[in-house]
Amino acid sequence: MHRRTRCLALALTGALLTGGAVTAVAAPSAAAPATAASPALPAPAVTGGLRTGFELSGGAAWTTLEEEQRFLAALDESSERLTVTELTRTAQGRPVQLVTVGATADPAAIARGSSVLFSCTQHGDEPSGREACLSLARDLAATTDPATLDLLRRTTVLLVPTVNPDGVAADTRENSLGLDINRDHLLLETEEGRALAALIRDLRPDVVHDLHEYGPTPGTYDRDLIALWPRNRNVDERVHDLSVVLTEDAVLPAVAATGNSTGIYGYRYDPDGNVYAQRAGDGQERILRNTTGLKHSLGILVEASNAPADALEEQNPALLNQRRVSTQLTAARATLGLVAERRAEIADATAASAARSAAVRTPVAFAGADNELPDPDEVDLAPPCGYRLDAGQAAATADVLALHGLRTEPAGDGGVVVPTAQEGRDLVHLLLDERAQYGLTVGAAVPCA
Repeated sequence: MHRRTRCLALALTGALLTGGAVTAVAAPSAAAPATAASPALPAPAVTGGLRTGFELSGGAAWTTLEEEQRFLAALDESSERLTVTELTRTAQGRPVQLVTVGATADPAAIARGSSVLFSCTQHGDEPSGREACLSLARDLAATTDPATLDLLRRTTVLLVPTVNPDGVAADTRENSLGLDINRDHLLLETEEGRALAALIRDLRPDVVHDLHEYGPTPGTYDRDLIALWPRNRNVDERVHDLSVVLTEDAVLPAVAATGNSTGIYGYRYDPDGNVYAQRAGDGQERILRNTTGLKHSLGILVEASNAPADALEEQNPALLNQRRVSTQLTAARATLGLVAERRAEIADATAASAARSAAVRTPVAFAGADNELPDPDEVDLAPPCGYRLDAGQAAATADVLALHGLRTEPAGDGGVVVPTAQEGRDLVHLLLDERAQYGLTVGAAVPCA
């Protein structure tokens, strides 16, 4: 669908919302037919019930924080399959809330079963993901669609609609302390990052879908929605490969099938649709999509374009806002559709990844990405079997290690040893080794017996 034609279609159906160089490869087609590994869950017609502030305005205004609180409270009150809980409070006292939709809200049962986590609005000036998560929570709570009901019987859907409420209030990327939450999933210096770490540790989601927005560059970096998987070289192969399937075979085709253009996050495209450079999307372990993979979950970063596609969207910003949200919703439903179809395969891959980390000693890469080889001195082919922390280091790092679910062992004089033979093996190296790029502290290497 031509972009102008697509915008005219949105105008007619707007009531639905109110009620480094790399080798050139073929780009995902903007007009490709749906070739998703599984069908996306259907988009329900909104004909009654609760509305977000965004929906009530026809896309002219974003849902306020106060409207969000009323909306979530009403959802919690009206639905037996949905529960709203508070994860933490920000530096300015605003709540970060978790919406749980499914057959159970018991944390132990969720951790044992299948679950998907949607992380929304880590950056406070990227509102479309937040709107999509609020609408998706309502749609899942109210659905009568048999396929969706079957999904919810087997898989728990977890949504954090507003990870960064202080940033939303100020319309800033960072939180109120000036910290980028999406660069804080390793050292956990933000209260918001700590809350997500505890959530992932306790509920063990099989998939983490992270919603963002970006400002396109016309001609080279200008797609309606772009996405990417965990690129960190230490991510388990099956977890990595299924994350690629989620991105390339499910999410991007589903969005393309709606007439929206798609691409890979960070790739620049020439006029023929070939990749000529990658300028974002590396393997650094402190970004959620990479941390997710290191914690044995499939991961996907999704970014919607925040710029007008044509004159219609320039003249009517509500049309632009509707598209931003609709592409996010389509991507989210595609993720749920893949989980519905390949739940057992995904669960097996994530469980096997965790088991191998605890049982197998493998090389560790301290740099590079899945498409970028690290230098030889950035890879340890025979890494240590643990790190000793003295009493001061142990006290200073105890809470971060615990939030990551990392086990320590007493080592005398108040110190501890952090063994690598545990599920968070790679995180241990990336937090405590002297070669780590974003290390927490430098521990003394414990050789293997």
